[in-house]
Amino acid sequence: MRNKEKKLTAGVVITALGVVYGDIGTSPLYSLKESFHHTHNLALNEANIFGVLSLIFWSLILIVTLKYHLLILKADNNGEGGILALTALIMDTFKKRPKMFSILTGLGVFGTALLYGDGIITPAISVLSAVEGLELIEPRLHSFIVPITIAILIGIFSIQKHGTEKVGKIFGPITLLWFLVLGALGLYKILENPHVLQAMSPHYAYQFFALNGFKGFVVLGSVFLVVTGGEALYSDLGHFGRHPIDTAWFSCVLPCLTLNYFGQGSLLLSNPEAIKNPFYYMAPEWTLPFLVVLATAATVIASQALITGVFSLTMQAVQLQYLPRVTIEHTSVHEQGQVYVKAFNFMLMIACIMVVITFKSSSNLAAAYGIAVTLTMLITTILFYFFAVNHWGWNKYGTGILCGFFLIVEMAYFGANLLKIAAGGWFPLTVGVFLFTLMTTWRRGRIILSERMISLIMPLEKFLEKVWDSHAYRVPGVAIYMSGHTKHAPATVIQNFHHFQSLHEHVVFLSVQTLDIPHVPKANRVKLQTIGPQIYRLTITFGFMDMQNVSDQLQNIQLDDQTSLTAQTATFFLGREHLIATDGNGGMALWREKLFALMSRNAQTAAAFYQLPKERVVEVGSYVEL
Repeated sequence: MRNKEKKLTAGVVITALGVVYGDIGTSPLYSLKESFHHTHNLALNEANIFGVLSLIFWSLILIVTLKYHLLILKADNNGEGGILALTALIMDTFKKRPKMFSILTGLGVFGTALLYGDGIITPAISVLSAVEGLELIEPRLHSFIVPITIAILIGIFSIQKHGTEKVGKIFGPITLLWFLVLGALGLYKILENPHVLQAMSPHYAYQFFALNGFKGFVVLGSVFLVVTGGEALYSDLGHFGRHPIDTAWFSCVLPCLTLNYFGQGSLLLSNPEAIKNPFYYMAPEWTLPFLVVLATAATVIASQALITGVFSLTMQAVQLQYLPRVTIEHTSVHEQGQVYVKAFNFMLMIACIMVVITFKSSSNLAAAYGIAVTLTMLITTILFYFFAVNHWGWNKYGTGILCGFFLIVEMAYFGANLLKIAAGGWFPLTVGVFLFTLMTTWRRGRIILSERMISLIMPLEKFLEKVWDSHAYRVPGVAIYMSGHTKHAPATVIQNFHHFQSLHEHVVFLSVQTLDIPHVPKANRVKLQTIGPQIYRLTITFGFMDMQNVSDQLQNIQLDDQTSLTAQTATFFLGREHLIATDGNGGMALWREKLFALMSRNAQTAAAFYQLPKERVVEVGSYVEL
């Protein structure tokens, strides 16, 4: 098992603070304010303030602390975390049970698709809520809030191609300063009304529902905003390991968030009018310019971490064949998970800008925020149950009670967020359903294409017999034929032999495999077998978080005493399928076949994806009916 756990030092903990907790750390900018939004028609009295604070506190304890820190973070896939990594981990268990396999992988893929919706909304609402502090300094700046937010978002996405390794060094200290300011502001206000700390008792949460009934249930949709970013804890597990993430939470994040939320509550007890923006109203007026700048920096960091997570998620999805091949660039020589995906960066930027233009304020965006995250958390709980029972050997009844408790809590949040669909919750759901359709269509299409290609290939042993019987002429040089079928001769070599009745002097059948584990050690990636006179089978194995650079693996592999294999001296023969959508051919619905063909035409070429030298590649085309 690959050990990703780093030495627990103050530096590592501070760095983890900057990368992991940016999203949840910016929630105080809008969460309490939205809980008392005018549409809830909730009276700003002590009972309701105490009730909402109690709900906020226990949401942080039950969802983030108990579920994620004490349970989910321990469910790692060879050191990596995230819903797609968890899905890959349990796929092996259910391969012999097709129905359960389809249900669980479908849930995992849907949860992954929903995270893309989160990746659009989080930068938009975070930056927008921070910039809104400008109108408290000067009301005439109100009309500039949206343009400034868009300018900041363009700046964030423009620097992605340079990677986060260099600027990442300042993320931690800035985020630490942000949390210390959160805690200090909260403590400053708590001292004015110390009895506000009584709201830590769950009694006030119960009393809140008893007093407000359905109205109190509706407020849950806004209270949930305090735990958005919880899924990021799990996704970033591979960068730091569990202990630095845990240490940052218990020593800094949880205490400072708690102090700030209770400080905002204390402010509202004394000044209900401050509900317009309780976060900024906590601070002395002379500190507002500094606070707006710091809040904006914190939201930029939160956005950066989430965008980087989307890139990492995309790489996993591509290499597990849930998305077409796209250009993926490494931005760090130290961290394999730090990558840049140009196509997704551009699409995220356009989507974020359109969201800001459409919703215009953080309050409007809050209506769209939450439903995708609650669904992802629900799915994570379900997948965790099967993981704990099948991999840890936990008792299924005890695990069912534990996970059932989390499901009840999360279903309550989900139900409350469902009420926000018409006001904006439709947006992340639409994004999730759209991407889920793309991902499942691509996965299913690749399976169908593989089945159709069987008719164009033949068993390798049978093909080699045909070659020996024909006494084929052997052309000088090394030819590499890439194939997804290790026991079959690929269509490219069959077509070449059929037309030219010859083979190269050295022939290598290359298969690239991606395992359901994040990383494969370099020493274990390459396997060479001799299957005939100067004919070889070469298998290169990667994990789903490894960059699949085939050229790097083909360095000085010795074929025989005189010949060594390198990417710069061999000729690569790759298949290029021209797909034809057909109705009633036992594949997918016609519209999905057309969608798959479109995605296939726009996918990155295999030569570029595997980083093969362009001048050494020959493509052999074939027409395939889906």
